[in-house]
Amino acid sequence: MSLIQQIDSEIKNAMLARRTVALDTLRMLKSAAKYAAIEQGGASAEVTDAIVLGAVRKQIKMRQDTIASYEQAGRDPQKEKDEIAVLEKFLPVQMSEAELEQIVKATLAEIGATGKKQMGEAMKAVQAKVAGRADGKLVSSLVGKMLS
Repeated sequence: MSLIQQIDSEIKNAMLARRTVALDTLRMLKSAAKYAAIEQGGASAEVTDAIVLGAVRKQIKMRQDTIASYEQAGRDPQKEKDEIAVLEKFLPVQMSEAELEQIVKATLAEIGATGKKQMGEAMKAVQAKVAGRADGKLVSSLVGKMLS
């Protein structure tokens, strides 16, 4: 079952269970995924799993930024936290820091990166291997630490 089909199924379940936060979040995610597909391939573009994963990450990032703003302003960000919990169901299992460290070491050896000047090339190669299973900030910090 593709991710967009899973989202449709979750929308139906949220409707039946009258879970409004989940329903609103899933509808927003489906819309964002369709919009991203249209941006990439025009009006007849198909929504692929990669597009959905990108939309999920973007929606989570938006909510994390909102949570930070709410906390700074002294407001309760519980709704955004609930929305993130709904969205995280669609992300692949995140790899551990030890696994990521091994991949970074192997990738740096493969491309022969030795200094900070090759950070961009190294990041591109590592991101291709981890394919969304690790946080970009963590990847960046590990690559930077190993290249210095």
